[in-house]
Amino acid sequence: MKKSKVYFTKEITPQSLMAIYDALGVQLPGKVAVKISTGEPGGHNFLNPNLIKGLVNKLDGTIIECLTAYRGKRFDPQNHWQAIKDHGFLDIAPCDIMDEFGEMELPVKNGIRLPVDIVGEHLKNYDSMLVLSHFKGHQMGGFGGALKNVAIGVASRNGKAYIHSVGATKDPDTMMASLFQNDQDAFLESMADACKAVIDFVGPKNMAYINVANRLSVNCDCDAHPPEPEMADIGIFASLDPVALDQACYDAVKNSTDPGKKSLVERMDSRHGIHTVEAAQQLGLGVREYELISLD
Repeated sequence: MKKSKVYFTKEITPQSLMAIYDALGVQLPGKVAVKISTGEPGGHNFLNPNLIKGLVNKLDGTIIECLTAYRGKRFDPQNHWQAIKDHGFLDIAPCDIMDEFGEMELPVKNGIRLPVDIVGEHLKNYDSMLVLSHFKGHQMGGFGGALKNVAIGVASRNGKAYIHSVGATKDPDTMMASLFQNDQDAFLESMADACKAVIDFVGPKNMAYINVANRLSVNCDCDAHPPEPEMADIGIFASLDPVALDQACYDAVKNSTDPGKKSLVERMDSRHGIHTVEAAQQLGLGVREYELISLD
């Protein structure tokens, strides 16, 4: 099996972010969507607007998001727009809550769990996508990287409920009532299915992926009060293969000599987080074997 290339730099700066994108050697065509997490108000680990501004502007990109399925500050559009503004993203680029006015279904071709994925309808307005993710732990998925950012991040509010419930409901409140009763691997496989639907729709050659491994909390940026990171920042990873990229970040945490990694490793493995990567490889979204190329 041919290995995918994953680029890496220890430097976490606006300049290094642009340099690692350039290393990918890709020109994203047309109108470019930049998928980030805008972060739940109260949290502070989301990607700093000053870090990503140069790259987003270089791509003439639009920052895209969708509403949350949990009833936080980003559950409804008005409060979500306020969070986007307060967190500084409106100051650096145009922003789009893609399911503010509606959603659409995408087929999951030969999926493991789901027949469709439900995404914000504005996804159809974009020709390409940079998936710019904050790599960290996650309460449900074990960790959040490129695959989660595509799966849950591009899903509409109802689509998130559909993924979390493994296709049982599109209603966020029903989802929350049964969230911890689902089979964990089935949920992770549903995330991989959702990834496939989005990547097939946008086109694999029209997508690129960057993971920034800093502020490595065990909880995701959807947490209003995330625990402080216990391990040091690692760096920035980039690839045209989201499977290899998330595998490389997972390996970097596991192989770190930082004693503070213990909580994050426990979070990733107790949720069987790597299974999302395994399922995504099974669906043909990439390969877990990679060549790590340092820019330092």
